[in-house]
Amino acid sequence: MKKLMLVAFNGDQMCFVHVLLNALDMAERSHEVGVILEGASTGLIPELERTGHFLHDFWLNARDKGLIEGACRACSNKMGTLKAAEEAGLALLGDMSGHPSLGNYIEKGFQIITF
Repeated sequence: MKKLMLVAFNGDQMCFVHVLLNALDMAERSHEVGVILEGASTGLIPELERTGHFLHDFWLNARDKGLIEGACRACSNKMGTLKAAEEAGLALLGDMSGHPSLGNYIEKGFQIITF
């Protein structure tokens, strides 16, 4: 079993679908996996939460399985989606000047994969 943290910086929906698909696939293969929304990807939060959006079901599936580690506090604020992240119940990560520290995850044995 591997420990993998998928970090989405890209706000493109067609990129983010691959983050979700890979997270679900890795979890199904019994790997410990998490997803962090960073940078422009935090702008997707309202769309991911919207019923009827093509990513909504993948998003809910990943979230319900506990695969969403959280969203960057600083970037969510900058992208105007901080309230949407809070309403979605996402952990707001900001232990490194308002951003999630990937070093902390590396120290916990996670391999970082960025999108």
